[in-house]
Amino acid sequence: MSMFTRRPFYYRLSEGMRISVRPHYVPGHSFPPLQRFVFAYDVRIENISRRTAQLMSRRWTIYDSIGEELEVVGDGVVGLQPILGPGDVHEYQSFSVLKSSRGWMEGEYYFRTTDNTYFTAFIPRFDLIADPEWISDEE
Repeated sequence: MSMFTRRPFYYRLSEGMRISVRPHYVPGHSFPPLQRFVFAYDVRIENISRRTAQLMSRRWTIYDSIGEELEVVGDGVVGLQPILGPGDVHEYQSFSVLKSSRGWMEGEYYFRTTDNTYFTAFIPRFDLIADPEWISDEE
């Protein structure tokens, strides 16, 4: 069994969008003596509704166990504003840098449907832990 498959998996269903996240610690880009802990996370957005919607923007809350909390707001995800029809999936990878070995993230995606109504799909809270079990084989 690969270490990659042991990484935790989080998901949440809201407004017909199933949001799945798999975080992992990236030791090769981290430097703990200088309080730099890098975490990557794979996101899968699956439209299980009967409506087409475009991901317009996002909001993340990033919490570091040293007590710092950061809010990140922006258009789309990794430079894209994907349109998801019924059954469509959009996947991407991103990262976050913490000053400590533990924290969490959660957030929201804001979508617009073809009839110009807006809705929010919630991103599940997921843990960021610098644990050797959470390292990807792909690094």
